[in-house]
Amino acid sequence: MAGSILGNRVLRKEDPKFLTVGGEYVDDLKNEPLLANAAHVVYVRSSVAHGRINSIDTSDAASMPGVIGVHTAASLGLQPVPAQFNPMVGRTLLASDKVRYVGEPVVAVVAETREQATDAAEAVYVDIEPLDTLIDLEQAMASSTLIYEGAGSNVVFDTTVLGMPENTGDAFFSGCEVVVKGRFLNQRVAPCPLEVRGAAAAWGADGRLNQWLSTQHAQGAVAPLAAANGVEPDKVRVRTPDVGGGFGAKIGTYAEELLLGVFAKQHGRGMRWRETRSESMVALGHGRAQLQYVTIGGKKDGTVTHYQLWAIQDCGGFADMGTILAPFMTRPMSSGVYAIPNIECRTTSVVTNTTPTVAYRGAGRPEATAAIERAMDLYAAELNLDPADVRRKNLIPKFLEPHTTTIGQTYDVGDYETALDKALKAADYKALRAEQAKRRQSGDVKQLGIGVSVYVEITGGVGNGESAKVEVLPDGRAVVYTGTSPHGQGHDTAWSMLVQEQTGIPIDKIELVWGDTDLVPIGTGTMGSRSLQQGGNAVFQVAGTLAEKAKAVAARLLEANDADVVLDKDRGVFHVAGTPSVTKSWADLATAEKGSGGLAHNDVIGVSGATFPFGAHVAVVEVDTETGQVKHLRQVACDDAGKVLNPLLLDGQIHGGIAQGVAQALYEEVMYDADGNPTTSNLADYGFPSAAELPSVEVVHMETPTPINAIGAKGIGESGTIGSTPAVQSAVVDAVAHLGVRHIEMPCSAQRVWAAINAAKK
Repeated sequence: MAGSILGNRVLRKEDPKFLTVGGEYVDDLKNEPLLANAAHVVYVRSSVAHGRINSIDTSDAASMPGVIGVHTAASLGLQPVPAQFNPMVGRTLLASDKVRYVGEPVVAVVAETREQATDAAEAVYVDIEPLDTLIDLEQAMASSTLIYEGAGSNVVFDTTVLGMPENTGDAFFSGCEVVVKGRFLNQRVAPCPLEVRGAAAAWGADGRLNQWLSTQHAQGAVAPLAAANGVEPDKVRVRTPDVGGGFGAKIGTYAEELLLGVFAKQHGRGMRWRETRSESMVALGHGRAQLQYVTIGGKKDGTVTHYQLWAIQDCGGFADMGTILAPFMTRPMSSGVYAIPNIECRTTSVVTNTTPTVAYRGAGRPEATAAIERAMDLYAAELNLDPADVRRKNLIPKFLEPHTTTIGQTYDVGDYETALDKALKAADYKALRAEQAKRRQSGDVKQLGIGVSVYVEITGGVGNGESAKVEVLPDGRAVVYTGTSPHGQGHDTAWSMLVQEQTGIPIDKIELVWGDTDLVPIGTGTMGSRSLQQGGNAVFQVAGTLAEKAKAVAARLLEANDADVVLDKDRGVFHVAGTPSVTKSWADLATAEKGSGGLAHNDVIGVSGATFPFGAHVAVVEVDTETGQVKHLRQVACDDAGKVLNPLLLDGQIHGGIAQGVAQALYEEVMYDADGNPTTSNLADYGFPSAAELPSVEVVHMETPTPINAIGAKGIGESGTIGSTPAVQSAVVDAVAHLGVRHIEMPCSAQRVWAAINAAKK
C-alpha cells in the first residue's frame, strides 16, 4: 500500500506554468474572438477629495484621435445605486452630483488604443467646487458637513441599531484593582496585488454579455453585472482567468468593471480596461483603517476581569464592505483567546473623503486581535509582569467541544496554551529575555525586543457550503469543477490531492476548472479562508460519492455484485475482492458510461458552521536607540489550522501571511494630506518589505482537527497576518520599554520609534 497522499509535502503542480510561460491574466486575452476588435477604456478620476461638480467639458477629448466615445453619468442616464449596508447612502457609478474621494471615476473615455484613451482623458475638464474635506474619523463623526446628505450623518452604521447596548464607560470598571486605557490606530493599508484590476466585456451573437474579470468570486459578479446592464442574470457569463493576487479587495465588483458592458453595447464592440498602479493605489479598495479605544481592567495578580472596546471603522468614501467589518468581524472576536468574564464592545462606521475600505486579508479579525493583544501588553507593563505570563494566566482552557465567549461567539475547538508554549519553546524565550537584560544593563545602543501574541480567528464564515463536480473522461483523466477561485493559494494541487485520495487517479491526470459561470454556475468564491474547508471539503466528498457510484459500474462490467467490488487506489483500478488480477480502470468505466451521460457526480456540500484557527507568534527585533531603526531578527509562528492537507502549501500561506502582517507593523500606511490628497499613491512612496527585510520564518506545526467538516481542516490563508502584526509591534515597543515608552503606533517606522524614545526622555 502506497498510503495516503494527504498530509505529504506535495510540490505545487501549478508552478511550472507560472515559472516558465507564465499565467494568462485578463490583460493577456489575445486570442478571444469576441475581443478581436476591442476598444480601450480609460477613466477620468477626481483630483479633489470632496466637492460639488458644477460642469464637465468633454468636447476637446471627444475630438481627439482614436476617440470613439466619452461618457458621463448624465450621458449614460445613470441613477444612484444605494449602498448594500446603508440604503440612505447612494451614488452613481460615475460621479454626478459630488466627488467624495481622490480617485473616484467621473468620466469614461473610449478609444481605439489605451494610449489614445489616456491622452484624451487628460483633455477632459471637470469643474469642481471644493467642500470641506473630512479625513480624520472623529472629525467626520462630529462635522456638520455631510458626505452623503441623505444619510443625515457621517455615521452610517453603529451596533446600537442592532439592539446592542452602548459601552457604559468608566463605571464598567468600578470593581477593578487596575485599569489601563489605550487609543490605537490600526492604520489604513493598500492591498497592492501584483496584478492590478482589469476587465474585458463583449456581447455575443446570442445576446449574452461575456465578461472577463480579475476577481475572487466570479459567480458573485453575475447579479451586479446583470443589474448594471439591464438584463437577467442568465444573460451574463463571467470568466476568470489567472488572478495575480486579490487579498480581499477583488471580492466585489467596481464601477469601472460594471460599466464595460454598457459601453460595449453602445459602441457594438468589445471593451478592455486595465488600471495603472497609481490608479490601483487610490481606487482599489483599501483595508484596515480602524480607530480603537480600549480599556482593560482586573486584579493586581494579572487576572483580567473586564475589557471594553470601541472600534470606529473608517468606511472611506462609500458604505462598502468596510462598513460591516467592525460590527460583524471585529466585534465577535473581541475577546480573542481570553476567558474575560465581562466584555463590552461597540462599533461605529463612519464615511470619510478617502478611498472606500473593503475586505483585506483577515478583514476585521486582525483588528480584533491587535486591540486585545496591545491591551494585554499595556496591562502587563502596568503591573510589571511578564507579558507571556499574563497571557497564559488569562487563556481559555483547552476545549474540544464548542465554547461560547462572553461576547457570544462560539468557537469549535481550541488549545491556546499549548500553542503559546510551543512558540515560546521554539523561540527559547528565557534565553531571549536573558539577552535582553544583558543589553539593557550594558546600555547597548541596539536593544532587543521580544513580542508575543496569541490569537484565534474565524474562517469559513462566508457561505455554508460549496459546489463541486468531478468528472472522469474516457481517457482516464478527471476534471474537477469548483466554486472557489485560486489566486495563489495552490487549489490545483490541493483539490487534485483530495480527488486522488478518494479515487486513486494520479494528481497529474486531474484538471481543475474554476471561474466560468457557465461551467460552474454555483459558487461562493475564495474569501475568509473558506476554500479548503468548504470548497475542498465539497470536492473530497463528491469524489468519494463518485467512487462509490463507480463501483456499481465496475460491478456490471466485472459481472459481480456491487458489494464485492474493491477500488484499489494504489493502482487506480477496480476488481472483485480476492481477484486483483482482473481489473477495470477508470477509463474503462468512463468509456462504458459515455453513452449514458458520462461518469460524473456533482453536488453542493454544506458545512455546519465556521472554524476557528488559532496560534501564537513570537517576534524578535533589534532597535537602534539612536536612530529608531528596527531590524526584524526572528519570527516564530505556531499556527493551528486543523488537519493539514499539504505542509508545503500550509507553510507558504503562513510565510505570505506573516510578510503581509509584518509589513503593516513596520512599513505600510496609506496617508493623505489635510486636503485629502493621497501622499502614498505609488510604490516609491508606499513602503512594504522585500525578502531582504524579512527573516526566515520558523514554523512550528500543531494540528487540532475540527469536527465542522469531513477533512478536519480550518482556514490558514489569513492566520499568519493576524498573529504576526501584534507580535512585531509588541516587540518594537518592548525593545524600548525600559526607556519609558509604552506604545508606538503602526507602522513602527524609525521616525516614530525615535520620536517615542525622545518623548519618553522628556
